[in-house]
Amino acid sequence: MTADFSHTLLAELVAINSVNPAYGGPGEAEVAAFLRDTLRAAGLEVFSQPVEPGRENVVGVLPGRDRTRRVVLEAHMDTVGVEGMTVPPFEPTIRDGRLSGRGSCDTKGGLAAMLAAVLDLAAAGEPPACDVWLAAVVDEEHAYRGVLALVDGLATAGGTTAAAIVAEPTGLRIVSATKGVLRLRIHFAGRAAHSSKPWLGVSAITAAARLVLALDQRHAELAEAAGHPLLGPATGSVGLIRGGVQVNIVPERCELAVDRRLLPGEEADSVLSAYRDLAESTAAACGATATVQTLLLDETLETPLDAAVVRVAGAVCETLGLPAEAIGVPYGSDASKLSRRAGVPSIVFGPGSIDQAHAAEESVPLEEVTIAAAFYREFLLRFE
Repeated sequence: MTADFSHTLLAELVAINSVNPAYGGPGEAEVAAFLRDTLRAAGLEVFSQPVEPGRENVVGVLPGRDRTRRVVLEAHMDTVGVEGMTVPPFEPTIRDGRLSGRGSCDTKGGLAAMLAAVLDLAAAGEPPACDVWLAAVVDEEHAYRGVLALVDGLATAGGTTAAAIVAEPTGLRIVSATKGVLRLRIHFAGRAAHSSKPWLGVSAITAAARLVLALDQRHAELAEAAGHPLLGPATGSVGLIRGGVQVNIVPERCELAVDRRLLPGEEADSVLSAYRDLAESTAAACGATATVQTLLLDETLETPLDAAVVRVAGAVCETLGLPAEAIGVPYGSDASKLSRRAGVPSIVFGPGSIDQAHAAEESVPLEEVTIAAAFYREFLLRFE
């Protein structure tokens, strides 16, 4: 296959609108159909994993010499929305060595590279040591339901899943550690009153404001604490505040939304409990009440540096002239679910920069897509 085969695949993928339904799009069905047809045309076994009506994961299987073991190459098919984009979202355009369009970086560039690698091995008749599952999943950009269905599928498939590589834009760096995230909504309830007699009411906004100041102090303390060797310190921020009805009413309702990035070893329940205690005590001091609701919990990833998946990836990077040492990143991916819920040693690796993900001018360097395809191909041949 030609070196730019991955570029052709990428352009075909970007031309398909696969915006997540949560953001007003049609979903992944057309990309899934394209992948099924492409994989079957290459003679690979293909099966689907239903996730929701009209939404399913697609898995192509490249047989290995030992069919009791497998390596998973995983990438998501969905993208975020296109509002505010300054390049045509579904008209892949090449300029200055970059291909632009929604999903080009996050993460159709990685998906195209994985697909090119698997198709190349199939065409060459070079079976890897164990089976390869190329898993294209739905819903990564919203609720991770695709990877959770993949985890269930691995559990029922039998055999051993020896390693997984998840495609995300890492700039061709091996990522072995990622932060988790805990997102909270904190509701404050006070008592309404006419603004001419504020002493008759209890301002929920005042209680919320005092909590914001207390949270800023807590989050500043996180930055000063000992952090993770690859990830640095835990972080937190207040991202939303809503409250009040009109200016002449003491507000009886207010709510905050908080984003807390977790480090490996932190227990989400303990972190949540600390937020709840602070919210409740702050509200009580103002005569209000507070309740805390979890909006999202995503696990951390920490794959040991001596795990086979990290060691082989490092050796491949050395061969390709890439940095071989593993790094950590502050954002999450499907890898944490494969690691924490399925027990699969996992890394994240792919072309492009996370700074381009979801961007108004989203694009990916085509040279990086080519190198990523070479990385995935070589990894599959070397991993035993």
